[in-house]
Amino acid sequence: MCGHSAGAGWPFSCLHFPRDRYVLKFLSTVGVAFALGIVHPAWGQGEAAAAKLAEPCFACHGQGGNSVNPEYPVLAGQSWRYIYIQLKDFKEGRRNDPAMSAMAAGLSRDDMIALGNYFAAVKPLPIAFKADGAKVEAGRKISDAVLCPMCHLGGFVGQNEIPKVAGQYPQYIRKQLLDFRAKRRTNDAGNMTSVAGTLSDDDIENLTQYIANL
Repeated sequence: MCGHSAGAGWPFSCLHFPRDRYVLKFLSTVGVAFALGIVHPAWGQGEAAAAKLAEPCFACHGQGGNSVNPEYPVLAGQSWRYIYIQLKDFKEGRRNDPAMSAMAAGLSRDDMIALGNYFAAVKPLPIAFKADGAKVEAGRKISDAVLCPMCHLGGFVGQNEIPKVAGQYPQYIRKQLLDFRAKRRTNDAGNMTSVAGTLSDDDIENLTQYIANL
C-alpha cells in the first residue's frame, strides 16, 4: 500500500511513472474496474448465477430487491459494498436479526459480493409514500445540523460502505434510527449510535419523513 488516502485522483495517484508502467499494463489487461474493486463481481459467478443466488431474498425484499413491504428495506440500487458488509456482519454476529443471520450463515465471501453487485445493478422503484411537508422541512434542518450529508452525501445517495437511504421506507428508517439510539444495532463503528443518541423522538420522525421523501 502506498499510504495515499482514497481521495481525488486515487488510485492513480499511487502510481509512480515510469516505474509502475508494468502495473498500468496489468490494469489495462484485466480491466481497471475489476482490478480496483470499482466493479467487484464474485469470482467464478456470472450474472445468471448471482440472480439465482438472490432469489430467496425476494420473499422479503421483493423482486430484484424492490421491496413492497415497508418492514423490509429496498435493496435495489444500494451500494454493493454496503450490502456485502452487512451480510458479513450478519454472518459474523456484529449485526443480529433472526431471519438475516440465518440467511447469511451459509454465504461465502464470493456469494456476498455477488449479491451486492446484483442488487446494486437493479434500478430502484419509487415507494408508495405521502410525506408531511412540514416534517420534511424540519427533517432537512436536522439533517444539516447533525451533518448527515458528511457521510451519506447530499440527497442521502450514499457512498461505498455508507448506505443509500434516500427513498427508503419510512418504517425501516425509523426502526434503524431507534435501534441505533437504543444501541440495539451497533455495527456502525460508533458513528450512527453517536448521532442517534442526540435525537429526540420528534427529530427521528422528521428525519424519517425527509429521507423517505428524497
